[in-house]
Amino acid sequence: MSTLPTLNGPVQPPASGGPPKSLVILLHGYGSNGADLIGLVPHWQHAFPDTLFISPNAPQILPGMFDAYQWWPITNMDAQARINGAREAALALNAFIDEQLAKYGLSEDKLALVGFSQGTMMALQVGLRRTPQVAGILGYSGMLVDDTGLDIAKANPPILLVHGDADPMVPVAALHTAGVTLQGLGFQVGGHVSPGLGHSIDMDGLQMGGNFLHKVLG
Repeated sequence: MSTLPTLNGPVQPPASGGPPKSLVILLHGYGSNGADLIGLVPHWQHAFPDTLFISPNAPQILPGMFDAYQWWPITNMDAQARINGAREAALALNAFIDEQLAKYGLSEDKLALVGFSQGTMMALQVGLRRTPQVAGILGYSGMLVDDTGLDIAKANPPILLVHGDADPMVPVAALHTAGVTLQGLGFQVGGHVSPGLGHSIDMDGLQMGGNFLHKVLG
């Protein structure tokens, strides 16, 4: 039996200096790293003084690049290859989540997942299937990779998907497709499209994301 890769990355402890009362795990995109996405925290931390933010590096190093990681390779753009990659990476991510919740004595209802691009794909892959359900899933510029089994899922966490309508990497149609699919399966999904925005996050998206996290984490 193969050993799962151990994830690690930057941590931003609660601003209050006390023990965390909630946890936000940030999942970066393809070819990036945890240090990149932890950069979102200063936009939100003032509203979450008792929240711990963790941004792990994906389990695979991107060949030929420095400090760049991937949740799975994208050399094969076939839909089944994406599904297989997300499912394999989910094993390591679920183990990481279990470890962090146990370490800080927190339950799933105090956990929110935030993803960007391939990290959003992972947030949906894992967050839609965890029971007890997570507090919420916030996804930027991503897509729903695998809807297998979601029709009998026992979790129904709130979801917010944010996307730019000028995204050349993951077209905004991915947001609409995910929204229709998930709503059809009974999930509670909110969406926001930022006009003129490419494969990135703008201030409107950050503000909406902060409001969403405040709503689901309390």
